[in-house]
Amino acid sequence: MLPFFVGQTTSKRTTTKEGLLISKEPRVNEKIRAREVRLVDPDGGQIGIKGIDEARWLADQLGLDLVEVAADSRPPVVRMMDYGKFKYEASVRAREARKKQTRTVIKEVQFRPKIGQSDFEVKRKRVVRFLSEGDKVKVTMRFRGREVTHPEIGRDILRRLTESVENLGVVETPPRLDGRQMTLVLAPLPRSERKKYEASQAAAKAEAAERSAEEADRTAEAAEAEAEAVDARETIEAIEASEAFEELEAAETVEVVEAVEEIAAVEATEAIETSEAGDKG
Repeated sequence: MLPFFVGQTTSKRTTTKEGLLISKEPRVNEKIRAREVRLVDPDGGQIGIKGIDEARWLADQLGLDLVEVAADSRPPVVRMMDYGKFKYEASVRAREARKKQTRTVIKEVQFRPKIGQSDFEVKRKRVVRFLSEGDKVKVTMRFRGREVTHPEIGRDILRRLTESVENLGVVETPPRLDGRQMTLVLAPLPRSERKKYEASQAAAKAEAAERSAEEADRTAEAAEAEAEAVDARETIEAIEASEAFEELEAAETVEVVEAVEEIAAVEATEAIETSEAGDKG
């Protein structure tokens, strides 16, 4: 079996998995000019030297195309294949290969030596986003006036930044002072390392959510217990109020009975005195 190339030598070629190289316009079927060709079957096996008419007839019987795969050979080598299907599959593979190619993009984020904490956090999040998207980041520290006499301030800020994103990127070019600006280049970690970091972040978020749920459950239980305690206090207060009212009613009843008895005793005494006075008269 020979390594075959589809088409003539050109600057635009696509290598396939089978070792075939497709040029832009290979000679196919009636475009093949040689009178004799070395014929190869669809599986790559050699059939032998045939006249071009016979080779075309054989390809036609199999419903295939006759493609010149080695024009410089004597005689030229042709192969029977479904050329339309072959070109389609090759274009699909080429498109998939282009999708997998990594595109290097460098984004820039600028800092100042007198940057505040809130602005630092905003720019840090921007660096994190760029690194997470797989882009390199050029960090520029710009000095004004006499700020350049204290480059250590800018270097400390860049160190804080690199330490805060060490799970996403690595220092490709260390801080370097050039005139009134100091530059640092960060490169994203490999995809596998970023996936590990994302997995750890997801696990941390899940754990935080679980803790929040547990805290919410404890808060709900405490609120429920407090509600039950309030209901119990209200019930006790109602019972105590009812008992107090009953005691008050009982006390009032006793006072009424005593008053009635006192009145009855007074009336009885007056009746006796009246009777005795009548007997004397």
